[in-house]
Amino acid sequence: MTKPRATAIGFIAVLLWALLALFTVGTAPTPPLLLNAICFAIGGTIGLIWTGATGGFARLRHVPLKVYAFGTIGLFGYHALYFSALRLAPAAEAGLIAYLWPLLIVLFSGLLPGERLRPGHLIGGIVGFLGAALIIGGGGAGFDPAALPGYLLALGCALTWSTYSVLSRKLGDAPTESVAIFCVATAILSALLHLATEDTVWPQTATAWTSAIALGLGPVGLAFYVWDIGVKKGDIQLLGVASYAAPLLSTLVLVIAGVAQPGWVLALSALLITGGAALAARASLKP
Repeated sequence: MTKPRATAIGFIAVLLWALLALFTVGTAPTPPLLLNAICFAIGGTIGLIWTGATGGFARLRHVPLKVYAFGTIGLFGYHALYFSALRLAPAAEAGLIAYLWPLLIVLFSGLLPGERLRPGHLIGGIVGFLGAALIIGGGGAGFDPAALPGYLLALGCALTWSTYSVLSRKLGDAPTESVAIFCVATAILSALLHLATEDTVWPQTATAWTSAIALGLGPVGLAFYVWDIGVKKGDIQLLGVASYAAPLLSTLVLVIAGVAQPGWVLALSALLITGGAALAARASLKP
């Protein structure tokens, strides 16, 4: 596979993740852990079918247990927090806060051995967090305390995925087929915790079931496999820059679908969060 083709395949994940918030809203009122179980069961099944068709099961025997545990915790933690955040706060605003993860990846990677934080990293961080503060503060509408738990969970999403992404560099490369095991393990863990902590509320309508299946097929399924191919065989720097478009695309999708109302607070927050990540990334590219 050529590098440009792998990069193009990886970019499919960014487009799919732009639909994550829209489909999550469509599954209400299904509780977060049950939704996690449904989506990752679908995503894991896709991966197992693909792994069997390509003869990849033999490669899975050589993957260390700590890699499976780490991948499962990362996928489970991020999406459980994300689905919970969008149940407790407006989808567009909570989604933008969750999309602080590209910025946090750049900031955290500056703390790795051989790396260092530059002034551009700090400026980008301040700009991005100003966008999050604008959301939490409510802009001209004022602070909404009812939405604060959702915003905090969204911030937890960003911290979880950025920490997972940076620490994964220390685990070495695992075959893309291992993502299927991450998904299946996440589905099982989510189902067990759901039975222990949540009331079972299955998707109530055809739209809700369609949204849940679409989540499992796309943003919580195919996206992980194509992203893994992209970052391992494509241009990871180009993909990193492309991921900064995700918050803008996600917000635009919600506005077009009528889930979010366009306004200056939403637009400015999206620009600040995306711009902050771009500024930080630019600092990383400097010699």
